[in-house]
Amino acid sequence: MKILLIQQKMIGDVLVTSMLATYLKQHYPEVEIHYLIHKSTKDVVLNHPFIDAFILYDPKSNTSISKFFKFSLQLKANKYDAVIDVYSKWSTGLLSFITGAKQRISYHKSYTRFFYTQTYFRENTIAQTNMGLTIEERLSLLKPFQIPLDTIYPPKIYIKEEEKKKVLELLDSYGIDRDKKIFMISIIGSAKNKTYPLSYMAKLVDYVADTEDCTLLFNYIPNQINDAKVVFDACRKETQQKIYFEVLGKNLREFMVLMSCCDAIIGNDGGAINMAKALDKPSYIVFSPWIKKESWNTFEDGSYQRSVHIKDFEFDSLKSWTRKQLKERVFEVYNLFDPELFREDLIDFVKNVPNHKTSKYQIADSLRACLN
Repeated sequence: MKILLIQQKMIGDVLVTSMLATYLKQHYPEVEIHYLIHKSTKDVVLNHPFIDAFILYDPKSNTSISKFFKFSLQLKANKYDAVIDVYSKWSTGLLSFITGAKQRISYHKSYTRFFYTQTYFRENTIAQTNMGLTIEERLSLLKPFQIPLDTIYPPKIYIKEEEKKKVLELLDSYGIDRDKKIFMISIIGSAKNKTYPLSYMAKLVDYVADTEDCTLLFNYIPNQINDAKVVFDACRKETQQKIYFEVLGKNLREFMVLMSCCDAIIGNDGGAINMAKALDKPSYIVFSPWIKKESWNTFEDGSYQRSVHIKDFEFDSLKSWTRKQLKERVFEVYNLFDPELFREDLIDFVKNVPNHKTSKYQIADSLRACLN
């Protein structure tokens, strides 16, 4: 049996969807799995032992109808038995249909009945487990394969020892004391309306530095350096001495390896958080007011995996606001979201993060404990 998985979205989505390959291989060891993703996201699933081939989609090379159909026919030539389209857009629906696979599975939308043999409603608005809605919805697409879901296989990033060795040498070259806890701070979100106000982020970083004699690393990309400097400059001098501003991954893969050497991640929701979780790292997420927390607070246990959202607090003025209103006026709402609101919870998280020298936290083990 040969199966094509499709997820042409961002890093976090590609990573989370990869867990479907694990479930399929565990139940059907002989299955051959291909994964269609954007080429810019491949690093996050590199070395995945249950994905047999990557099909890298480049939007720039599919700018015409003729190129699109040429790509579609290349997929058809692979003779897939089944397609699981997690992206579920018109373009991937058409791709799925052209493959000619006998089973074509996706979510139910107004147009999906034209392309797929089986579609599933996203019925729940509240997560049924602490896996989160995003993961529960993806697992629903495995129903035609009758795979038992009693065993949990969280998304996982696979780092090679030689990769990690180079990063440890980098930390040593900066004189970082690896006996101390190392916290990665996700200071910038994937968009302006997903980024915690920079002045508030600086206060958050100060809280962490006040709580632990630790090392702080900032997660940012080159075109975000000015915002990163704003946060750094707004931190207290004592905090700045704990921040190694120039220690960051030069690319996506290097960031993941660097994250694997840290003890936890704190900050804005986004791909960095999902990567940290897939590396078995504790996380403390600050969600944007318009993001649905229930979808992306995956594996939350109130201890090693925590998150905070403006709706966790009693703001009468916001109770009747729709998600659309929150998005349109996100910066106004963000101003209400002072880190003092969750300071005590953040401090408790920082204190209880296991040091990588003495303990190893496992998401899968924690989740099984919660389910049993």
